[in-house]
Amino acid sequence: MNIVGHIASCVLVLVSAGAPPETQEAAVRLDSRQYKRIHITVMRAVVNGHIAGAIDALREYDQAHPGDPETSYVLAVAYTVGNDIEHAREWVKEAVARGLPVERFLAGPRGLLAPLVERDAFQQYASERYAEPIHGPMLGDVTSKEAAFWVRTAREMPVYVRIARSADLEKARRSKVVRTRAETDYTAVVRVDGLKPATTYYYEVVVGSPGQQSSERGEGRVPGTFRTYPRQGRPAAFRVAFGGGAGYVPDHERMWNTVRGFEPIAFLFLGDNVYIDDPMRPDIQSYCYYRRQSRLEYRRLVASTPMYAIYDDHDFGTNDCWGGPNIETPYWKRPVWRLFRNNWANPYYGGGEVRPGCWFDTSIADVDFLFLDCRYYRTDPKEPNPSMLGPAQKRWLFGRLRNSKAAFKVLVSSVPWATGTKPGSLDTWDGYADEREEIFSFLERNRIGGILLLSADRHRSDVWRIERDNGYAMYDFESSRLTNQHVHKKMPGALFSYNESQSVGLLDFDTTKADPEVTYTIANIDGESIHSHTVRLSELSHRRDR
Repeated sequence: MNIVGHIASCVLVLVSAGAPPETQEAAVRLDSRQYKRIHITVMRAVVNGHIAGAIDALREYDQAHPGDPETSYVLAVAYTVGNDIEHAREWVKEAVARGLPVERFLAGPRGLLAPLVERDAFQQYASERYAEPIHGPMLGDVTSKEAAFWVRTAREMPVYVRIARSADLEKARRSKVVRTRAETDYTAVVRVDGLKPATTYYYEVVVGSPGQQSSERGEGRVPGTFRTYPRQGRPAAFRVAFGGGAGYVPDHERMWNTVRGFEPIAFLFLGDNVYIDDPMRPDIQSYCYYRRQSRLEYRRLVASTPMYAIYDDHDFGTNDCWGGPNIETPYWKRPVWRLFRNNWANPYYGGGEVRPGCWFDTSIADVDFLFLDCRYYRTDPKEPNPSMLGPAQKRWLFGRLRNSKAAFKVLVSSVPWATGTKPGSLDTWDGYADEREEIFSFLERNRIGGILLLSADRHRSDVWRIERDNGYAMYDFESSRLTNQHVHKKMPGALFSYNESQSVGLLDFDTTKADPEVTYTIANIDGESIHSHTVRLSELSHRRDR
């Protein structure tokens, strides 16, 4: 597979014929039908050294679409890389005037922006306009007793959390002090334990040594709140939200306000969380994370709602990619995994440095969530005996399932489980039908009940029912159009499908009932409930157990 070859159709690069390679300059043409790709295209041109072409393309786009903050940002980057610092400064000021937080420039990509941001004049300008942390705080890995807080700072700094059960933080508990590090892109995860189940906490992330106060300049710099999970293993009623397909589209970033309005106890990102399609350029990957992490709507959501994430093709490699069975081949897999790890606060990441991956598990009350890595070890679906998970991850999955005592066990995949979600494609589980059958047969052979399937990838929200000859019918709840403009058509095999607008999936669990149940609701970006489907635990049991 040509993993590098997938370049978005929105760009046509024309190189001057006959020019020596070192003097070649590219003209960059943009197609504005998908906003999420426009500035990635130009950033790619900048990284490749095509500065004049990038600037010309963006100036033309800016005339046609005036007032766009992201255009100003990328123009500032392009002029900086071209060593035109005066024009870069002008576009920094224009970006801020258009509403872009100055934190975007402090985040970077730092290698590209260093000639600008390291100057005293810029440092003075920024110091009057930003507050630490520049990204986050983001909640992650919350349990009934613990919580983790992810942050990014402008430079290497000590960080700690103050936390209390009231809004008065003067006598709050203080976490251990950790330090953001350059090698993790100036991020750190602060962990707090000793919390009580099902309890609301107030907290503040402090950047600086104990005794110092973090700056409160700007919106959102007030104590955050979150709620710990119900006691693990005990029945409870709670809601989680999930989805994928979150390309950066400013007009659709209000989706994060919509999600927050539903008050989920956690949010599950199922892949294509950002669109990159450039696994060999870390600056492009970081850029795609930074523009989302700087949005106020997103920051408000992640500061109050624990986030969990796996990747899919567009935030791991390129469209429909597979990584292959070897850990270090292609060479970019481990660096992409490390960059992904720097931008989340999951409980763990596969087998760590020894066996990289994004699979992990977590529990809320008596529901277990098992998140799968469907890309790192995936093999070519056209080769004999293809595998999506690889042997190590499959052993982990079977072990977790065999030992689970939860009422519901949720298998979270970045691609659809059900047959017919993408006819003719080998990218879904249809391309790995034997391995899918191996998993389903394992469930039936071991009489494991309560299985729910979640998936993403298709730019719509669906309900699918998977009939089984030797076990109960399973449901695949799919949702992957959080913010994307692009839409995929409905498939006739679905019980229900929605693609008219951006959407999110909501799962309402209630295991306190005599027959525990879960209701999947498809909600659109305006907060309207489009369709609901309820499944009871008694439906997900083997025949003699019913």
